[in-house]
Amino acid sequence: MSIRQLSETVINQIAAGEVIERPASAAKELVENALDAGATRIEIATAGGGKALLRVTDNGSGMSREDLALAVRRHCTSKITADLTDIRTLGFRGEALPSIGSVARLSISSRTREAGEGYRIALEGGRSGEPEPAPVNAGTIVEVRDLFFATPARLKFLKTERAEAGAITEVVKRMALAFPATRFVLSGSDRSTLELPATGDDRLARIAQVLGRDFRSNAIEIDAAREDVTLSGFAGVPTFNRGNSGHLYAFVNGRPVQDRLLLGAIRAAYAETVPKGRYPVAVLWFSLDPALVDVNVHPAKADVRFRDPALVRGLIVGAIREALTRAGDRSSSTGADAMLKAFRPRFSPEPAAASRVYGGDYERATNAQWSPQQSPYRPEGFREEAAPRFGETAPGFSDAPAGFAGFATPSARGEEPGPAVQPSSDHPLGAARAQVHENYIVAQTDTGLVIVDQHAAHERLVYEALRAAFSKDRLASQMLLIPEIVDMPEEDCDRLMPFADELARLGLVFERFGPGALAVRETPALLGEVDAAALIRQLADEAGEWETADGLRAKLESVAATMACHGSVRSGRRLRVDEMNALLRQMETTPGSGQCNHGRPTYIELKLADIERLFGR
Repeated sequence: MSIRQLSETVINQIAAGEVIERPASAAKELVENALDAGATRIEIATAGGGKALLRVTDNGSGMSREDLALAVRRHCTSKITADLTDIRTLGFRGEALPSIGSVARLSISSRTREAGEGYRIALEGGRSGEPEPAPVNAGTIVEVRDLFFATPARLKFLKTERAEAGAITEVVKRMALAFPATRFVLSGSDRSTLELPATGDDRLARIAQVLGRDFRSNAIEIDAAREDVTLSGFAGVPTFNRGNSGHLYAFVNGRPVQDRLLLGAIRAAYAETVPKGRYPVAVLWFSLDPALVDVNVHPAKADVRFRDPALVRGLIVGAIREALTRAGDRSSSTGADAMLKAFRPRFSPEPAAASRVYGGDYERATNAQWSPQQSPYRPEGFREEAAPRFGETAPGFSDAPAGFAGFATPSARGEEPGPAVQPSSDHPLGAARAQVHENYIVAQTDTGLVIVDQHAAHERLVYEALRAAFSKDRLASQMLLIPEIVDMPEEDCDRLMPFADELARLGLVFERFGPGALAVRETPALLGEVDAAALIRQLADEAGEWETADGLRAKLESVAATMACHGSVRSGRRLRVDEMNALLRQMETTPGSGQCNHGRPTYIELKLADIERLFGR
């Protein structure tokens, strides 16, 4: 078969298959073009999930007649120079546009701020005309209709209109997070309008627009640098987590990316603090020299490649863990909200009963203060006497049926604290006041009360003590009576040997045994009986991917978490007041004590205003 030159239309359709995977891909490319043009206001309109219509309007610099004609041709761009290692823009204008035009009906209207008139050019199935004068404001309007009409096979693989519209929404949200100084409006017949006003330099305000107001009160600021890489942003406390990874956002030099290295490092930073199957919430910005990162390893520019991936991963893990340690025992504010929603009135007066008391004035009945004399729900035999103390039988309930708790068998045990233990600003978790159901400590603070799960809290304290022990000192190891020889490829041995000293400090001692084998002489005592060969091979794989020994450390931390769970204060154990207060004081000084090793919250705080709201005060 002879070699022949493909037509320009076929070449563009092939390019479209790589870059324009779905309507959201086209939306991403067009919004990037608008941002690179300096737009401060971008409006996106869709219909049919972006398949019938996708229109992007911006107030950017616009294009002249000559630029408009070149923009729809391949290999014509204003975004790069001859130096492909110095890319400071989001995309390549001129690459996405002819690709979209080859599979859809595309029209572009644009005017520069200096020009007196604008121009419009149209493409249909790859065939373009000449720019024609058109009335248009300064900026650019790109309209894409009937996406993939020229390649009907691609339409079969698109999802429902709702799913495609949702994918476009996600693209706009990511762009909005990357550029908080730009106003975004997303509207259309297939969606409700999403408007994200510009927030200037206030990144946290923009994050609150996208992720919800709860994130603001549960965010920890990240600010770190290592060599030539700067990291900034916000990470949620561990107990503020989600059911999928869709709330992890990373931006490299302003470019939204979904890189596995970055997302994996964020999750690794939350190891042992977020429950299995749950994901942390974080929005991080990376700034570095463009020469240190390759943004063209993926056709849609979703992945990037760093020159020093180990440095970037170490920066992420270290910065987030340091921030979590700095936050101390901080817990998610959503726990208190969920607790407030769980409270329901025991009963509420029916309109008929309330009307009998208030002479038919139901509005007055619902707004009145309750008193025993007015209540139509006084139990039979009720007498207005002093309230009983714990352990006494309530007046009027002397003939209560068997099994009725009343005040006779309290489930809470309260003790009067000593004079030295009083709520103060120095003790954020307050002073213990009672133990409920032999598992929950109720403490009074300056501004409300705290409910602590004693088992989960102590489990975290024991775990942190164990982890501190093997992070500072050499872990105890057990010597094998007969060294275990592990056969493996020579390149795997070469990757693992540089970490021999670090692993020896963690209790795993091995040495080279010929070109393609390692001899394991000692294993960590914490692991007990362990399959040394499987562990060594797993570490060799991780050393090749991450160039770190975090795999063994994570395994040891997992064992430490299990030991902490079995060695902590059990549910059902009664604690004295001094023991409860000692537990609270330790929590205040232990990093990450706001959640247990499984990621569940260890305490919930209720402000006095919340409690008063429950009682309608």
